[in-house]
Amino acid sequence: MNRDEVDALRALLAPTGWPDRARTFARALRGSTARPGGLLLVGTPAEEPWHLAAHLDDEARYSGIEELAPTLVRWTIPAGAPEHLRVGLERLEAAQRGETLFVVSPETAPVPLLERAADARRAGATLLALNQGDPELDGLAHETLTVPPAAAAGAAAPVSFTVAQHLVSAAAGERTGSRRGVRQRLAHLLDVVSGPSA
Repeated sequence: MNRDEVDALRALLAPTGWPDRARTFARALRGSTARPGGLLLVGTPAEEPWHLAAHLDDEARYSGIEELAPTLVRWTIPAGAPEHLRVGLERLEAAQRGETLFVVSPETAPVPLLERAADARRAGATLLALNQGDPELDGLAHETLTVPPAAAAGAAAPVSFTVAQHLVSAAAGERTGSRRGVRQRLAHLLDVVSGPSA
């Protein structure tokens, strides 16, 4: 979905409030990830969030916000997978403060995912969840965006789970001009200029 299509979709969905909800969630996503490589994106064993990972990667590149480029964490890694697609669940065990675990779950999160998410949160990582109404996952998350399934929302469900992902990824790459954003960019520049500490 290109920028013009996203803008048209936002205009169409404006009366539903979904573009604003997606922007609020996207601001939490951007504000919680403090460094490149610190955004960990994980789905369920049956549904890996490939589509969202690709869109966030595009937004990171187009907007110049490196922190948005996600690390896709996988449940099963096939033999011969390229290096950037060989990040397994052990990465969640190394999650720490300044990192964000973004759980994308179109189904009820399995217990092993909930346990790893809880451990990452205890270690100081920020936990965000995009789901279709999962009380246990919602209870763990710092921020949640819930997309009601069509059956629960009725025939007039305003967005699908896929459309919600498009709205979030597009909003994540928008420049906000906020003072916090300026402070983060300044801190990043100071890190680059000063280099690693001895």
